[in-house]
Amino acid sequence: MIEQYVCDLQEIDETQVAVVGGKGAHLGGLSRIEGIRVPGGFCVTTNAFRRILAQAPSIDDRLDELSRVNPDDREAVRTLSARIRRTIEGITIPDEIAKAITRELGRFGERAAYAVRSSATAEDLPTASFAGQQDTYLNVVGPAAILRDISRCWASLFTERAVTYRRRHGIDDRAVHMAVVVQRMVFPHASGILFTADPVTGNRKVATVDAGFGLGEALVSGLVNPDVFTVRDDEVVARTIAAKRRAVHALPTGGTREETVDPRQREQPALTDAQVVRLVRLGRRIESHFGHPQDIEWCLVDDGFRIVQSRPITTLFPIPETGDQENHVYVSVGHQQMMTDPMKALGFSMWQLTAMVPMHEAGGRLFVDVTGRLASPVTRAGLLDVLGKGDPLVRDALETVLDRDDFVPSLPDTVPGAPPTGRASAPIENPIETDPAIVTALIERSRVSIAGLERDIRTKTGPELFDFLLEAFEEHKRVLGDPLSMQVIMAGMEATWWLNDMLQEWLGEKNAADTLTLSAPDNVTSEMGLALLDVADVIRPYPEVVTFLQGVGDEGFLDGMAKLAGGNEAREAIERYLDRYGMRCVAEIDITRPRWHERPSTLVPVILDNVRNFESGAAGLRFEQGRQKALKKEEDVLSRLRALPDGDRKADETKRMIDRVRTFIGYREYPKYGIISRYFVYKQALMEEARRLVRANVLSEQEDIFHLTFRELHEVVRSNRVDRRLIQQRKEAFRSYHALTPPRVLTSDGEAVTGAYRRDDAPAGALIGLPVSVGTIEGRARVILDMGKADLEAGDILVTTFTDPSWSPLFVGIAGLVTEVGGLMTHGAVIAREYGLPAVVGVEQATRKIRDGQRIRVHGTDGYIEILP
Repeated sequence: MIEQYVCDLQEIDETQVAVVGGKGAHLGGLSRIEGIRVPGGFCVTTNAFRRILAQAPSIDDRLDELSRVNPDDREAVRTLSARIRRTIEGITIPDEIAKAITRELGRFGERAAYAVRSSATAEDLPTASFAGQQDTYLNVVGPAAILRDISRCWASLFTERAVTYRRRHGIDDRAVHMAVVVQRMVFPHASGILFTADPVTGNRKVATVDAGFGLGEALVSGLVNPDVFTVRDDEVVARTIAAKRRAVHALPTGGTREETVDPRQREQPALTDAQVVRLVRLGRRIESHFGHPQDIEWCLVDDGFRIVQSRPITTLFPIPETGDQENHVYVSVGHQQMMTDPMKALGFSMWQLTAMVPMHEAGGRLFVDVTGRLASPVTRAGLLDVLGKGDPLVRDALETVLDRDDFVPSLPDTVPGAPPTGRASAPIENPIETDPAIVTALIERSRVSIAGLERDIRTKTGPELFDFLLEAFEEHKRVLGDPLSMQVIMAGMEATWWLNDMLQEWLGEKNAADTLTLSAPDNVTSEMGLALLDVADVIRPYPEVVTFLQGVGDEGFLDGMAKLAGGNEAREAIERYLDRYGMRCVAEIDITRPRWHERPSTLVPVILDNVRNFESGAAGLRFEQGRQKALKKEEDVLSRLRALPDGDRKADETKRMIDRVRTFIGYREYPKYGIISRYFVYKQALMEEARRLVRANVLSEQEDIFHLTFRELHEVVRSNRVDRRLIQQRKEAFRSYHALTPPRVLTSDGEAVTGAYRRDDAPAGALIGLPVSVGTIEGRARVILDMGKADLEAGDILVTTFTDPSWSPLFVGIAGLVTEVGGLMTHGAVIAREYGLPAVVGVEQATRKIRDGQRIRVHGTDGYIEILP
């Protein structure tokens, strides 16, 4: 078989990435679109690159060495990648390849000027653009210079930035090959970049054009600020004309040079409005061809546009699919559930099947369509009120959308005279009595239902299991939607709001309910944190066990404890804890995440922190201290109220609400515990099916089921057949979703709407957030993104992205809490109040703006963080 070392761009389409790389495939595809003009040229294929590597066997050893280097060791990556580049550039291009290249040059003009451009096989992909990671050479003249720059392009596959970028996207160095595009050079009057969607907001109906004089290198390198045009519906709706003092132009003998722009021309627009609109129309045609919003490099030559590159915009958050052309507004489920990581297909599909409202998936995250409730005046105020109490940023983002009169149509008020939705200033009337027996009965009802699920699922396998699960999901939703359960939850929340509002009005005290709810009964999540202190009490007296746990490296460690003094006692304590809480884990709403029962080593660092930082009996002591503090606060509040005008009435009403909040607020955590308990039962049954499918050679590994939706897995179990390409595609997509930041609010135009706190009561430079637990604390910030790697000392302040209930065991050992995601009644806020921790949540980019080890001051009452010198 004769290797093909070159091919004309006209012979290429976008399916040939493996042969001509991403850039080459896209240019070939562009050249086939009617009305799109692409400079002529050819590609040096990946076959030529492989032939070059085969001439230097030492590269294999260096790639092995590079694969073993820690990606964070930048010096080692820099050194090894430089050696590989020098080796490649030192290889003489074989005559067969050189002749094929020079023959193509002869066809296009041997002495003409060319652009020589890298085109890697992992480049310009829908999930990773690799923009700027490899080399390009402009205005190259003569075969010798072109051959030299082709070698440089091959070598640029191993620049430090390209190697680091691949590591970040989970791409193996050996899996990528390099082609090189050689195109006739164009000498433009102007050039720049067109984004067919707004790269900042994500709005798919807005295009932006950056433009400057001369070659595009001036813009790419940051040499000049571009003119910026914003286009919507074939109209330039905004423009910023920059003073363009420098430009890059081609030299007659080859190469490029910076030149000063004529002062009379500097503030002239590089394009007319008509040209901008014409360019955007071309961009829409290209976008339609490739099926994704595009980042397009263009040149203006003699009033005609040449397209020299087009790649997907990989930073845009996907839009939920609806199948219609109507406007939609979506609110993130992850921000309400304190879990903004992407979910695998089985995870999000099972949450959809067990949720109380329809949910839409995009980018591995779930969203609720709130358009209808925003459109109706009857439901709009209530929706904004409830969401605003939880997360003011969501409310502000929704109000931003509503301010655009044309996006959400306003439906007529179908309930004339309906009372406005809001907090009551009088004691709230709720049909249930303040009776602890109600909570006890609800918990027992949930326990019996879960026990029935565990009993009945044991005999179910194959398709029968899936039929059973669909019925179980209906029971799941029935329990979750139990009206009495909802009344109890709302009674606790409404009492909290009433106390905070009225005690601030009457006594000038902010968030008094935070202290009044300390050590409230029946809070299964706070009990979970305290119970791990009890586990530490069992282990602390046995130094051998402590030393053993410090070296734990796998999930079989419980068996290894039997021979140690105190090992059996320690094992039994951990297993008792797992029996009660082992169904939990970080990001627990995703059923595919490993539970503590499956990966108990996750708890070991927290147990060791508790052994080191606490004395025996700390759990009971902390709970009692919280209870006494709450009682003292109650006495103080009631005493001060009685001294006010009409004080006896105010005190009596407040006492009733204190009793109510302490009776009901702890139960708020229990429904989530019930959901996750059910999830673990579902998962155990599904994993047994996965093991059967692996034994039958249907699946390669058990975890492959995580990349199938529930209904797809049902069909695989029924047919014993699976589309392995689909599983691989889902795995690749899931990896790419980690690079995306899910918005709190997303529109069907693709716009990620960012809310703001709109406050001016914090010191300059402070990080603003939502106050959820009163108090001020100063301490060392510990920025922790993985609970399993926590290493905390007494007095530390935990800074992280989000805290779902599984993080609660860490709360017993910290002094304060800062999160990027959260609201007043989300789990982290509830448990912070339960433990009396000053806490601020919803702090944008907290884990980036606060460095691990910095001293910070958390103002939990007023909602801001100061970074201390």
